[in-house]
Amino acid sequence: MAVSNFVTSQYSSEAFVESCGAVVFDLSKEPAKVCLLHYLALDEWYLAKGRRNCGESRHEAALREVLEETGVRCRLLPVDMPTRAPAPDDDANAPDVAAARRAITEPFTLTIRSTDKGDGVKLIWWYVATVEGRPDGEEKDGEGRRRRRR
Repeated sequence: MAVSNFVTSQYSSEAFVESCGAVVFDLSKEPAKVCLLHYLALDEWYLAKGRRNCGESRHEAALREVLEETGVRCRLLPVDMPTRAPAPDDDANAPDVAAARRAITEPFTLTIRSTDKGDGVKLIWWYVATVEGRPDGEEKDGEGRRRRRR
């Protein structure tokens, strides 16, 4: 393997897990609300997230996890933010620097932490989303609600 001049960590597929989640805003109310999950057993609050399935895109995983954990259907919310990701029409030699982008639905942050057992890393891609509605127009129990009933 080539030696890099940069500090580098490399993990084989069994040593990392990818998760995706979203900060979900309900913009139908004033003031807007943020969707949080309350884990009663530990009295902790979380944002909806979970593991990405094989063959699933990161943004699809984030939206699926929100639906599974909250029962709320959402969509990615286009936001203005700086990113190092090039625009589709950027030149191949565009500089690798953050640039302001308008109305994009890319992850706004990445969390990297050790796995629970300390034998690898967990990468969590975070998106911004907005409530689109309840499935079939009705509230659906998400995993979080089912967990609270046990």
